[in-house]
Amino acid sequence: MNLKLPFFIILLIATFANAQETMIVKGSKPFPATQTYTFICEKYVFTGEADVQIAKTDKGGILKLTIGISNDKTRISGGVYVDLVNGDVIACTDKNSNETVDGKTSSYYYFTPAEMIKLKKTDIKAIRFIIKGTSNTFGDQTGYFTASNKMSYFSTAFDKSKKTFDTAAAISAL
Repeated sequence: MNLKLPFFIILLIATFANAQETMIVKGSKPFPATQTYTFICEKYVFTGEADVQIAKTDKGGILKLTIGISNDKTRISGGVYVDLVNGDVIACTDKNSNETVDGKTSSYYYFTPAEMIKLKKTDIKAIRFIIKGTSNTFGDQTGYFTASNKMSYFSTAFDKSKKTFDTAAAISAL
C-alpha cells in the first residue's frame, strides 16, 4: 500500500507532462500542435481576440487562425502575413481551407519546412489577416486586421513579467 500511492502519483504526473495538443484539418489525421494562443486583436470589436495554433506536419506546418463571429457568412480569407520578432515576414496564401463551428470561423494556412525552421528560431510578433463577409447593419466587421502576440490589453510600467507568448519554444518542442 505504501508504494502504490507514490507510484500512482508519478504515473499521473508523467501522463500530464506528455500530454500534447493536436490539430485536425477537415478529415485528416491529427497533427501534433502547440497550445492555442489568444492573441489580442484590438481593431476587431466583436471579440478583440484571435486564437492561433500551429501544428507540425510531414511537409512543414499548419497555422490555424480562429475568430468569433456573429454571422455564418463571415470568413477569414485572402493571404495572411506572419510577422516575426526579428523583422522577417512569412506570407501564406489562401488555400480556401476553412470551417465555421459554434460561432467561430477558422482558416488554415500551410508553412513550408524552411518557414517552420524560421518559426522555431523566432517568436511570432503579429499576424495580419482579412475578414470578408456580407455587410449589414448588425453584421460582423470586415476588412484588414492584426492579431498581436500579447497576453493582455493593459499592463503597467512596473510590471516586469513576460507579456508575450513563447511561440518559438513551443514550435521547437513539436
